[in-house]
Amino acid sequence: MGVDVVKAILFSNRKVAPVLLGSLLLAGGLLISDSKMAVMFAVALVIGLALCHASFGFSAAYRHLFTGGDTSGAQSHLILLALTTIFFAPFLADETAFGSSVGGAIAPVGVGMAFGAAIFGIGMQLANACASGTLYTAGSGNLRMFVVLICFCIGVFWGSLDLGWWQSLPGIKPISLGNEFGWVAVVISQLIVFAFLFVLLRKLNYRRHGNDGQTTTSFSIEKIIRGPWPLVWGAVALALLNWATLVNAGHPWSVTWGFTLWSGKVAVLLGWDPSSSSFWANGFQANALKNSIWSDVTSVMNMGILAGAALASILASRISKNNKTHWRSFLAAVIGGLLLGYGARLAYGCNIGAFVSGVASTSLHGWVWILCALPGNWIGVKLRPYFHLTN
Repeated sequence: MGVDVVKAILFSNRKVAPVLLGSLLLAGGLLISDSKMAVMFAVALVIGLALCHASFGFSAAYRHLFTGGDTSGAQSHLILLALTTIFFAPFLADETAFGSSVGGAIAPVGVGMAFGAAIFGIGMQLANACASGTLYTAGSGNLRMFVVLICFCIGVFWGSLDLGWWQSLPGIKPISLGNEFGWVAVVISQLIVFAFLFVLLRKLNYRRHGNDGQTTTSFSIEKIIRGPWPLVWGAVALALLNWATLVNAGHPWSVTWGFTLWSGKVAVLLGWDPSSSSFWANGFQANALKNSIWSDVTSVMNMGILAGAALASILASRISKNNKTHWRSFLAAVIGGLLLGYGARLAYGCNIGAFVSGVASTSLHGWVWILCALPGNWIGVKLRPYFHLTN
């Protein structure tokens, strides 16, 4: 693209340009102070661009599956899961990546975790997004999604205060299936499950719509830069970027801890005492509160995703222009955001941190998460018409 084209795009999207500019300036500061965080910001910038260009999400995919039998979104999730599992396995089995230690997204399974995943699923449909979807749609200029983001942060902080009680309910310790039964056997088993479900969904889509649900598009540099991308491009890109996160940060891509930290920081500014909470009083969480949000990997990556989505919208010239919201839709954004946040904290993550990164890490928790979140999504779909949200 020439300079005149770039200028035209920037000046035709005045609402997005300041967000992008501010984020990139902050990234410049990171580059000077911490090279690792600058790398993670850059990885997240591309994640935001990929999410936006491919319109890669989870809430719409589940909704289309339940209401119209469209399986294309769910098929892309299976591609993402399979590739991420393959990319993760050699490093997680060894617990090292290029000389540095790495660990998977492994979490406990219990009553509180299952309940959290279920209400997260309801929140997805009322909010119109999951955690990553909230970031990339907010970054692309959707004002309603900023309401969801704020309420998400409130909900996840609320959940952090209640987490101790939920953890006291029946449950089992974190289980890595790869460590328990052998990485080769578990990875092959997961890939077989993904392949079986993928073929099944393709057949269902063909029976319902006369096609397999997959779209193809010509490959070109301009298409990569300006989009739109087919879902499979998004799945491949996100799997590679999650792997890049694992080997650079030492853990898989996650989203909701960043929201938890932001809300905790605000609470401290408002006079809240972290020592009053078992979640915040000691360890990693206490140290994170004391340090800058720009020294936390997940927080930095969330900022990068916002910036990447803004960049994608500018390049594609498709900034969200219709931000009129019916009061019931606004109410759904508030309720949905609170459910997303509270549920994510109880369930140890969202579609990315708990489901994709969890299953790719062979965590039992990741499999249980999706089995609880899908019924929640179904309930959320049934509730949508009461809030003037179409299905």
